Amino acid sequence: MHIFFERNRRARVAGMAMAILVLLVSEAATAQFKSSNFVPYSSVSVGLGTSSYFGEMAPYSRPLASIFGMMRWNASASYARHFTPRFGARASFTWARISGDDLKLNNSDKGFPISFARNLHFRNDLKEFALTGIFKLIPDSRSYDRRPQWSPYIFAGIAAVAHNPVARIPDLDGDRWVKLQPLGTEGQGSPGYYPKPYSLVTLAIPVGFGVRYKFNQRFDLSAEVGFRFTTSDYLDDVSRNYPDPNVLKDDLARSMSNRSAEPTAARKGGDRTAGLRDFLTQQYGITDAGIDPFVAIGQTEYATPGTLRGNPARNDNYLLGNIHLTYIIGSPIKCPPLK
Repeated sequence: MHIFFERNRRARVAGMAMAILVLLVSEAATAQFKSSNFVPYSSVSVGLGTSSYFGEMAPYSRPLASIFGMMRWNASASYARHFTPRFGARASFTWARISGDDLKLNNSDKGFPISFARNLHFRNDLKEFALTGIFKLIPDSRSYDRRPQWSPYIFAGIAAVAHNPVARIPDLDGDRWVKLQPLGTEGQGSPGYYPKPYSLVTLAIPVGFGVRYKFNQRFDLSAEVGFRFTTSDYLDDVSRNYPDPNVLKDDLARSMSNRSAEPTAARKGGDRTAGLRDFLTQQYGITDAGIDPFVAIGQTEYATPGTLRGNPARNDNYLLGNIHLTYIIGSPIKCPPLK
C-alpha cells in the first residue's frame, strides 16, 4: 500500500511538472511567432538568499515560525533567454541548505509536545537544477535596452534536486554529523514489510514571483520568492513509523531512529527535562516528580514499533528567497532596410 501511494504521488507531481513544461514551450513558440519585431536577448545572473523548509519539524500550521525559525542560506547562478516581450526561459543551479529541529520549534506552549518528545533534527544541502518559464507582467519593448524600469514577473517549471540529510550524533563532546539515509532510521531496506531506501534525488515544481529593477542598460537587480513542491517526504529523513529496533543494522542506527530518551538535545545541547515532564503529564498523566522522565518515556507506548514517527500525508517542501544581480547579454539590433 505504501509503495502504491508513493508511486501515485510521484506520478501526479511528475505529470503536473510535464504539463507546466509543455505549456511553457507552447507559449514560447506561439509568442515568438506573434512578436517578430522583438529582438531576443539573453542574461546571466548570480544570487544569494534564504531558504526555509516545511515538513515534519516545521509545520504548515505555523508558517511564520517555520519560515523564520530555522532560516538558512542559498546561492544560485542562472542563464535566461528572453524570447518575446513577455516570455523568457531560465536554467538555474541553486545550492540551498535547509534545517529543522524539534527542540527549536516545539519547546513552547505554541509547539507540539509530541514533536518535542520525538527530539529529532537534521540539516540537508540541496543541489537544485531547474528549468523555468518566466512571464513578465509588464512587457519589454522592442529591444533589451528599452526594457521597463520596473518589471514584476511570475515563474514556474520543473527541477531535479539532489539531497542527503544528516544529523549530529548523541556525543556532544565532538561535532560528528552522520548521513541518515544509509542508516535506514525507519527500517528502510530491512527484511519484512519495510520500504526500500528512499531516493537521494527528487523532482520538484518551482513556482513563484519576483520584481526586476533596471539598474542601467546592462545590469538589473531583482528580488524573488519561490516555493518548491517536491515528490519526497524524506528531505528531513522523517516520514512514517518507528521500526522494530531489532531490524536496524547497528547501535548508531537505533540511536538515530529513536532519540526520545536523550536528556540533551544533540544539535544545540538544550536540556530536555522540563519539556519531557510536561509531555508525560499531558499525554500519559505521569505527574510524579520523583520519576526520571527519560526512563519513564521508555515505559510508555511512545515510539514503539509501528507508531507514527512522521506524517506520511504530506511531502516535504521548501521556500527560497533570492536577490539576483543580472548582466544583460544584448543581441545586435537589426535596423529595417531602407526602401
